[in-house]
Amino acid sequence: MTELVYKICSRSAFREAEATGALAPSADDARDGYVHLSSEPQVAGTLKRHFRGQCALVLLSVAVDRLPDGELRWEASRDGQLFPHLYGTLPVSAVIEVTEIDDAEPRLRPR
Repeated sequence: MTELVYKICSRSAFREAEATGALAPSADDARDGYVHLSSEPQVAGTLKRHFRGQCALVLLSVAVDRLPDGELRWEASRDGQLFPHLYGTLPVSAVIEVTEIDDAEPRLRPR
């Protein structure tokens, strides 16, 4: 079974990524120098904390084995939890599923 990590972004950002082959860094990603990702149990908290009230979001399921070697690191962040951080670009080829997010609550609807 493939290990997965997750990225929340706008639907429009993912459309641009499909055209260019990689997800452009968000303002937070650019500021911190890595792509912010979440493990499955962290998705709901990330959605509530950083995306409350935003519309047209998608959840990208990212296969860890499709990411460039050595660029994914698990580092302490919110409440001392280890979060996956990608020190590089997120290639669209690593995204194995895109799930539409209905609203700013963690209720997901498959695409």
